[in-house]
Amino acid sequence: MKNRGSDSGSGLDRRHFLALAGGVLGTAPFWARPVLAQDTQPRAPTPSLPQGFRHGLSAFGDLKYPADFAHFDYVDPNAPRGGTLSYTPGQWALNQNPNTFNTLNTLILTGDAPVGLEGIFATLMTRALDEPDAVYGFAASEVSIEENGKLYRFRLRPEARFDDGSKLTADDVVFSILTLKADGHPILAQQLVEVIGAEVGEPGEVLVRFSGKQARDIPLVVATLPIISEAYYSKHDFKTPTMDLPLGSAAYKVGSFTPGRTITYERTPNWWGETLPAFRGQNNFDAIRLEFFRDRQVALEGFKAGAYRLREEFTSRVWARGYDFPAVKEKRVVRFELPDGRPSGAQGWWINTRRARFSDPRVREALILAFDFEWTNANLMFGSYSRTASPFENSPLKAEGPPSPDELALLEPWRGKVTDEIFGEPFSPPKSDGSGQDRKLLRRAAGLLREAGFAVKDGALRDAQGNAFSLEILDHDSAFEPHAQAYIKNLRILGIQGSFRVVDAAQFQARQNSFDFDLMPRRWAFSSTPGDGLRLFFGSRSADVPGSYNLAGIKSEALDAMIEKVIAAQTRPEMTAAARCVDRLFRAGRYWVPHWYKPSHWMATWDMFGRPAVQPTYGLPFDTTWWIDRDKATRAGIPL
Repeated sequence: MKNRGSDSGSGLDRRHFLALAGGVLGTAPFWARPVLAQDTQPRAPTPSLPQGFRHGLSAFGDLKYPADFAHFDYVDPNAPRGGTLSYTPGQWALNQNPNTFNTLNTLILTGDAPVGLEGIFATLMTRALDEPDAVYGFAASEVSIEENGKLYRFRLRPEARFDDGSKLTADDVVFSILTLKADGHPILAQQLVEVIGAEVGEPGEVLVRFSGKQARDIPLVVATLPIISEAYYSKHDFKTPTMDLPLGSAAYKVGSFTPGRTITYERTPNWWGETLPAFRGQNNFDAIRLEFFRDRQVALEGFKAGAYRLREEFTSRVWARGYDFPAVKEKRVVRFELPDGRPSGAQGWWINTRRARFSDPRVREALILAFDFEWTNANLMFGSYSRTASPFENSPLKAEGPPSPDELALLEPWRGKVTDEIFGEPFSPPKSDGSGQDRKLLRRAAGLLREAGFAVKDGALRDAQGNAFSLEILDHDSAFEPHAQAYIKNLRILGIQGSFRVVDAAQFQARQNSFDFDLMPRRWAFSSTPGDGLRLFFGSRSADVPGSYNLAGIKSEALDAMIEKVIAAQTRPEMTAAARCVDRLFRAGRYWVPHWYKPSHWMATWDMFGRPAVQPTYGLPFDTTWWIDRDKATRAGIPL
């Protein structure tokens, strides 16, 4: 899953339907957390999980909302309804493309699907965005945990329906789980490895069987998988990209669209889930229209012209200087900043260690030292950001200082097998003098390259065989070019011939899937309760799986072991200590050139929206909880 990072690349964190944030259509499933490497020993379920039927699930058994809750606290249950929300994608998932689309099948790897398409499908349960990982009843009214956590029994709501009026049945749920495990997008399929079966139980019940080796969040993944129609796919090939209208069962369905340019999701008339507590005060727009632009500047001009009405800004230069058009001066367009309480994520240029010249961590550290963040931040980004050091920035999961006693207990078995750095301060990129060419840091970088067997000859850095060291920074957006060119200038001082290449979004995605790059910008945003997803980002067995998010090709036994400690943790403090160990080991590997972060959202809208007084900590669900304020729109002269 991907989201456009601050002034740069994209990443995992889909705001709407996906687990790590909130969703395009108001849900936030956990299947955004990929899984790959598996344990070899059974793992007992978290003891705090109660047995018997309950109305919700969470990783550690805690739920904020009681069984009789009326609605989530971050909604206005009396919000008015109507109108159209229009925006351009800033975050995306699976095979979705923020710039274009050529298929309406988003649940497979092949093709480029439009953003938001996964949100047309109901799920068994749905995320609460004011809790780290809780889910509550959606197509299932309740769930029972049985056989020491190896069996989850979901009771379906009899009123659940697909958009064609057909009943959503236990057979459909079983078909969905088995199909996604066998043929779904790798991000979905790989998380279902420890699902050993799904079957119809008593009338209206689905039984999902696990191996007993599953991580604590995999039942949450299953509970938030999209439910597809068995009857529909008896006539359609699930594995094939297609522009045929998909059949969903959620609050919105696919309406009009122009391939590659725009798609509209229309609210489903008389939707069966309208009065469910988890959806009261949500889905307030009659339609949600996404506009696709291949160029970021063209997209901004479209916003200025009113082609769409809401924009999350990711570029500091544009935020500082790009909003001086008449509608802003007339206060018809308003700008504001909203806090983001989620971990800020891992944004940077990921280094492809599968390629021989990047296999040595000393080389990778030299590449880190060559990037002058302080100069870049001051001169290109108006001092808007802080430097990223950890994939868990803005969260208690980030390692700080020497390891705590709990961390040492996990790390001690690896003493002598990993660098001694792990037992001290975690690695952070050093602060430069801000000159753009910090000579001290560049001398350190040159020394590391010499230690790794490289030498400058005839003006170029060369390996022992005389091959010149070159690298290409791949992107699909030219907005990042000034940052890259400043970096490339320093690389040339070291004798490295760097280049910045922009390809179209489809080629960029294909090259990412096949790991055909040197350096690539991406931002991966992680959950406050990380689990199996860490395996796909940092686990050894994901390194060579096409389409995985282990872009750097990380293969580390110690890191694998700490990931398993995160997954096996029985309490949140245990999980936190293990995650900090993951952080230490990852940072010691020098797998990326880390970028920057800010714990907030820059929002620009035409002044026509209302929003609840409370914003959830773990998402920005503007498309589900905001609404059209007709009085505002009238005062601003905005046609509805």
